[in-house]
Amino acid sequence: MSAPPAVTARPPAGDPRRAPWKGAFPYVGAILVLFLAASSAPSPLYAIYQQQWHFTAWVLSVVFALYVVGLLGSLLVVGALSDHLGRRPVLAAAIGLEMVALVLFYVAGDVFVLSAARVLQGIATGAATTTLSATLVDLEPSHARGRAGVITSVSPLTGLALGALGSGVLVEFGPAPTRLVYTLLFGAMALAAVIVALMPETSLRRPGAAASLRPRVAMPAHLRADIVPVVPAMIAGWALAGMYLSLGPSVAAELLGLRSHLIGGVVVTLLTGTGALAVFLLRSRPAPSLLAPSSALLGLGTLISLAGVADDLAWLAAVGTVVSGLGMGASVLATFGTFARIAKPHERSEVFALANIIAYLGNSVPSVLGGIAVTVLGVRTATGIYALAIAVIAATALVLRLSRTRAERRAVVARAAEAPTATEAPATAEAPATAEAPATVASCH
Repeated sequence: MSAPPAVTARPPAGDPRRAPWKGAFPYVGAILVLFLAASSAPSPLYAIYQQQWHFTAWVLSVVFALYVVGLLGSLLVVGALSDHLGRRPVLAAAIGLEMVALVLFYVAGDVFVLSAARVLQGIATGAATTTLSATLVDLEPSHARGRAGVITSVSPLTGLALGALGSGVLVEFGPAPTRLVYTLLFGAMALAAVIVALMPETSLRRPGAAASLRPRVAMPAHLRADIVPVVPAMIAGWALAGMYLSLGPSVAAELLGLRSHLIGGVVVTLLTGTGALAVFLLRSRPAPSLLAPSSALLGLGTLISLAGVADDLAWLAAVGTVVSGLGMGASVLATFGTFARIAKPHERSEVFALANIIAYLGNSVPSVLGGIAVTVLGVRTATGIYALAIAVIAATALVLRLSRTRAERRAVVARAAEAPTATEAPATAEAPATAEAPATVASCH
C-alpha cells in the first residue's frame, strides 16, 4: 500500500542540481514499485511462519497491522521532510532502513523479530513512497506532462501484485522458502541505493525540517459534505485489501484446499493486479463518476467471493476477487481523487493526512478484528462475517453517493428555475445579503 502522490513544487529552473539525467525517471518509478513489492512479499510466507512458530490468526493480523502503523506514522511525520532536506538523503535513509528490515526477515526465528521487521519496513515504505512520488514529479519529462501522476497511481497496486506473485513462485519452487525472496530483495535494494547515489538532487534544501515533522491533520468544515460520503468506500476497499494481504493465503489453503504457496501469491495478485489495471484504464475519468460504480463492484465482488468460499468453488472465488479488484482500483481513484479535487492548495497536506488515516485504519483495524474472529469462531465463520461487513459498508457508500447525486441534481434544477427570476429582478438593498448567504452557510457546515 502506498500514499497518494505528493503535491510538490518544482525546484527553480536555474537550479544547477536540476540538470536532468536521462533515464532517471523510469529508474525512480522502478524503485517505487520495488518498495511496494517488498511490502507484499511476506504475504505468501505467513502460512509457513504460522506452521513453524505456532501462532494464531489474530497474532498474524497484528503483525500485518504493525506494518500499517509504521507506514502511517512515517507518512504523517516524515512525509514532507524531503522538501527540506532534499530527496536523496531521505531516499538513502529509507533504503537503508528497508535493508535492515530485510535482514531481520532473513534471520527471523520468532514472531517478535518478524514484527520488528514489519514495523521497520512500514516506516521505510512510508518515507520512500512520498519522496519517490515527489521525485517523479521533479523529473517528469517536459514532453510528457502527467506521466508522473500515472506512475504514482499505478505503481502501488502493481508493486503489491508483483511482490506477492514473485514471492509465491520462489516459496513454491525455490530453495530456502523463508530466505530466498529476502536475499533477492536485499540485492535489488542495494542496486536502488546505487541509483539514488547517482541521480541528481531535485529539491533545494530549505529551513523548516523540524517543523515539518509535526503531523497536521484536518477536515475543514466546508469539505465535510464531500468527504463523509467517500469514507465508507475507502474503508470497504482498504479493509478488503487488508483481508487479502493478511488472511487471503490462509483462507485459500484451509477453505478451498489450495495448499500451494504459489496460490497464496496468486490470491493477492488477482486483487491488487486487477486493481492496478483498473487504475490505469480509468485514470482519466472524473472521481465523482467512479464512486458509485466502485462501491457496487466492491460489494458485488465480495459477495461473489464469499459464495465461492461457501460452496468450495475456487473459480467462483477467483471471479469475485477480480470483480473486487476492479472495484478497489476504481475506489482508489474515486476517493483520493475526491480529496485532491475538493482541497484547496493550502489545505492539501492536512486533508491528505486525514485521507491516509482513514485508509490505513480501515486497512489495519478490520484485519486485526478478523484475525481475532478467526481464532475464536474459525476461518469459515470469520471469513463470512468479514465479507458481509465489507459488502454492507460498500452498500452504504453506494447509497450515500446516490443520495448525494440526487441532491446535486435537485440543486441544479432549482438554480436553473430561479435563474430567469433573478435576472429580471431589479437590484435592491437585499441583494448583497443574498449573495453572501452561500459563504455563510458553507462556513457553518
